[in-house]
Amino acid sequence: MEFNYKFKGNSGVNSTNSSTDMSFAPDLNREPTFFVAKLQDSLNFREAMSALHSVVVSDMSFKPKDKSDYKAWLDSQESVWLAELVAQKEQHQEKYNIVQKELSAIRSEEDKLLKPYYQAQRKYFDYLYKHDSDAWFVLDPVITVHPDEVFFECFSQDESSYGKLSCSYDTFKDISEHSYGTTNIDYSEKLYDEFQKIREYKETTFQIDPSGFEVQTELADEFKEEKIELPDSWVRGFLQISSAMTLDKTSFTLHPMDMYNILLMLKRNKERKSPRSLRFILEPNRPVQVLFEPWGKKLTFRRSIYEGKSSQEIRIWGRRRLFILERLLPIAKSFKVSLLGSGMPSFWEADLGGMNFTLGLSGWSANDWSASANFDLMSPRAEVDAMTSKKVFDALTKNHVESSQSLSTRLGLDKPIIESALGIYAQQGRVLYDMSKDTYRVRELSGEPLPMDKLQFTNEREEKASNFVLANLVTLGKFYQQEESVQIMGSVLDNAKTYSTMLVIDNDMKLKDATCNCWYFGQNKLHKGPCEHILATRVMWSRGKRI
Repeated sequence: MEFNYKFKGNSGVNSTNSSTDMSFAPDLNREPTFFVAKLQDSLNFREAMSALHSVVVSDMSFKPKDKSDYKAWLDSQESVWLAELVAQKEQHQEKYNIVQKELSAIRSEEDKLLKPYYQAQRKYFDYLYKHDSDAWFVLDPVITVHPDEVFFECFSQDESSYGKLSCSYDTFKDISEHSYGTTNIDYSEKLYDEFQKIREYKETTFQIDPSGFEVQTELADEFKEEKIELPDSWVRGFLQISSAMTLDKTSFTLHPMDMYNILLMLKRNKERKSPRSLRFILEPNRPVQVLFEPWGKKLTFRRSIYEGKSSQEIRIWGRRRLFILERLLPIAKSFKVSLLGSGMPSFWEADLGGMNFTLGLSGWSANDWSASANFDLMSPRAEVDAMTSKKVFDALTKNHVESSQSLSTRLGLDKPIIESALGIYAQQGRVLYDMSKDTYRVRELSGEPLPMDKLQFTNEREEKASNFVLANLVTLGKFYQQEESVQIMGSVLDNAKTYSTMLVIDNDMKLKDATCNCWYFGQNKLHKGPCEHILATRVMWSRGKRI
């Protein structure tokens, strides 16, 4: 998927003895989006941006061991072994031993002399591998200016971690030029290094540079254009996150010291066997407890009380990604934790006063957001016609940000219809759900419409489900209406075999629970999204409900 960017110069930070000017170069191919103001608390902003950078460079994917040193040692030993094999006479052995001893001494001295060189060389190549500019194209942050805040979004290298830094207008002062919208910004490793020079005693100016949108000369040298080929997984990952945020979550708040103790436990211990999970033990009106596996150590957080209605135990994996939050510990007021379930994604929100940092983690490090987390399939899916969807989107565009309840009241439409319509635009990369404020935001992920023909079906299961419905292979059974949900029984004919399904959908049209007797569900449950038979039953039920 190709994206075209055009920047006027590069983003940068200019620092003097008394001031710091921070300027981001926006994409000039998009609608003018800019913002100029001074920072109220530059130190907290520096730490929050550094945490966002930690998301960008995070890569917890498996890396095979480097055996180059061992192979080099084998090559060096080959001549020695060959010499031993060709030694034919005893009188040569003594001379050979003397020469070998001298050679070993020379090689030992050589290793000592060249060791700093080889270490520097290895460090250099590791840096190129991790920070080469060609590998950063999928990681450039997306920045959005709205009437109430400015926020950044980014992905990790392994696409398992999502970061969002929201800065309310209380973070700034002397706001001058601004224009609402979303744009990509020019970002580099050098820019992060410059962030570290921000100091509290210096007045810091923050700007998404508006000068680039002035009259442009095609031959001007300061304009640079880039054509980037983005993988589909990068786009689908952004689309999945907003859908996952809308699902029901088990939430509680952690005191910063409790968050510190979690990270301290992980830092002091090394996993050498499975399971490598955090088990949250939650009892109503009781302190939150965390069991660290496989060590069997348990921490009780008496400053953090779980206020839910029922007892639960939820396990999450990929826990070392939480070190991304380490730099926020001194400035965070609290951490809100939202868990979707065992083996499911989790969201960690750091309250930084005028700023809010959201870290979204997939079920585990090797499970990226796009490959297995099909949470858009579990979001509200009431049937909404194209005219109604556009009406809802246009209403949201006028205010840029608004809650579904407010839109429902203003437009006279049911709340599930509003959320389903916005869910459609979220799956197109045009709307983002803000879980910290329970609002929807207009956020155009791309300056040009995304190729939805390539993104229509995020996986083979959804395409199969659509085909089942079109071929009339789905049969609906009994309905059991309950106070807050409906239980649906159904069956799907797949390759001459009938599969039985059961779905529980709440009043907001969200999939609460489901079962199927197919192999895929037996292996994965709902951890990797519903199977094609559950999806087909849901689509058929939604269409029948509309009729």
